[in-house]
Amino acid sequence: MNIVAALFVESIDLRPTFEGGPTLIDLAGVHFSAVPPSPPPVTMAPHLVVLIRCPPDEAGNGVLEVVFRRDGEQVARNIQPFQVEPGKFTYRLVRAEVDFADYGTVEAQCRVGTGHITTVPYTLIAGPDRSPA
Repeated sequence: MNIVAALFVESIDLRPTFEGGPTLIDLAGVHFSAVPPSPPPVTMAPHLVVLIRCPPDEAGNGVLEVVFRRDGEQVARNIQPFQVEPGKFTYRLVRAEVDFADYGTVEAQCRVGTGHITTVPYTLIAGPDRSPA
């Protein structure tokens, strides 16, 4: 199995093109950085959506692991088993609470089983009325 995409989003909506037809995935508010509601220290809880494809010749059982790292150190972790029909796609939502002592970047390292790691950055930035200390 492989990860097709991994993105931080504000919302996700699934809708069929027609009854019994393919499903469309509407992603809104895709982002890789955010302005916190108040200056750090702050806890953020971004939503990560991971799209996974199962080739037709695989069993369809897997485990998604997402490790959030700051400067190489693990700050959060999420593990989810899943099933997907061979030849199809699935998605998983991951929400981790991540503490930020200051502005900076956390990387979400996503993988299925022991497969390839897909890294997605999430950066906390100062808003227009704030500047980093």
